[in-house]
Amino acid sequence: MTANGTAPEPLLRLEAVDTYYGQIHILQGLTLEVRPGELVCLLGGNASGKSTTLKTALGIVRPRRGRVLLGGEDVTERSTSYRIARGMAIVPENRRLFAPMTVLENLQMGAYLHGGGRKEDFERVYSLFPLLYERRSQLAGTLSGGEQQMVAMGRALMMRPKLLLMDEPSMGLAPILVERNFEIIEQVHEAGVSILVVEQNANVSLSIADRGYVLSTGRLVLEGAAADLIAHEDLRKAYLGR
Repeated sequence: MTANGTAPEPLLRLEAVDTYYGQIHILQGLTLEVRPGELVCLLGGNASGKSTTLKTALGIVRPRRGRVLLGGEDVTERSTSYRIARGMAIVPENRRLFAPMTVLENLQMGAYLHGGGRKEDFERVYSLFPLLYERRSQLAGTLSGGEQQMVAMGRALMMRPKLLLMDEPSMGLAPILVERNFEIIEQVHEAGVSILVVEQNANVSLSIADRGYVLSTGRLVLEGAAADLIAHEDLRKAYLGR
């Protein structure tokens, strides 16, 4: 609550959004939000609309109906670069690093809005990912999948985001690396970054989230506190294997 007892503006709000690819109706009346200080997960299977939700939030695709708000400001018609300058950052699916560049150069690319990064920005990233300091001169394309995920997260944090979007952070990782990855996501959240995680792995994402949403073929079918979703019978059958 704010000092006058009102709830703060959500950092991100998608409001009754309809997003299309050509004539294909992908997101259908989707409303979701991330409030300051929250870690929110968006769950769903393949072709459920999860990645399209992130692209709509970032302005990569524009909704045909509905609004996208950042901190209460309507940014529906604003560019992706404007939204990033307003405090959004993304860890994309499959990481999408600059493979021929070193780890250090990838981190510097994340800090381009801040002149290549301040000393404290690098220290913050290296404290979360000590291995990146050791590998800072290594080409990103030669790293393992788990190490590349660290670089992708570090690059996003170099932007000093208010809101971090993460697209399938567990994809392609061994189970032990998935667990470690989500431990780091939790640490980033505890350090004061609000996070929206898009995932198929309901178990691990709900275990660290405050709230969650579930998409099915572009429609929101469930939402609520993470603890309530974990206990929800339909979700348990569909996503938790119980």
